[in-house]
Amino acid sequence: MKLLAFETATEACSVALYVDGQVRERFEVAPRRHAELSLPWAEALLAEAGVARSQLDAIALGRGPGAFTGVRLAIAIAQGIALALDRPLLPVSTLQVLALRAPAEATHVLSSIDARMGEVYVARQVRVDGQWQRQGEEVVCAPEAVALPDGSRWYGVGTGFGAADGVLATRLAGQLDGVDAQALPRASDLLALAVPMFERGEGVAPELVEPAYLRNNVALTLVEQQAARAAKQG
Repeated sequence: MKLLAFETATEACSVALYVDGQVRERFEVAPRRHAELSLPWAEALLAEAGVARSQLDAIALGRGPGAFTGVRLAIAIAQGIALALDRPLLPVSTLQVLALRAPAEATHVLSSIDARMGEVYVARQVRVDGQWQRQGEEVVCAPEAVALPDGSRWYGVGTGFGAADGVLATRLAGQLDGVDAQALPRASDLLALAVPMFERGEGVAPELVEPAYLRNNVALTLVEQQAARAAKQG
């Protein structure tokens, strides 16, 4: 099996190649350079492994949520390659990919990405029989609105825990066994989820892949920003 993966939904840019159990990856925190780096990295990984594009079985990608431009970029690149090769896509939630940054012993993970504008993207992931399952829906909301079920212990990963002066980490401190607010999603982790997806036959046609934005407006208007500030002060 040979899979190529792109994860560009955050300030981190990463591309990874899976070839019969072996993974190669390029990763860099490179804001605003994702478009410049992604395809050259992919070509370099293929060349290093001696794999032609035509030998790829599928293309995996982080479908978001995250930065709008980054999410669109990963989908556009993956769709372009997949359509040219007539291969399926394996879209994976960026929040689910991020959960793999938690310690191996963690069974309950709260993934969160800084969504800017005073909000965070959040998802709960639970490991069941060695497989990660999402608990509830992925949401975008103010960090003050995030809640965890009573009686459970969680591990927090992602930049959402550092957003708004760490409000999320502070509010949930009593239910968290640890927090990694620097964690960023990686294409190598994406492959760990995409490989079993491919084995289960869950690839989809490139034209059917939809981004997970979770919200429609890219930026608040000046009036909305003023209203948000007034609400916080009031």
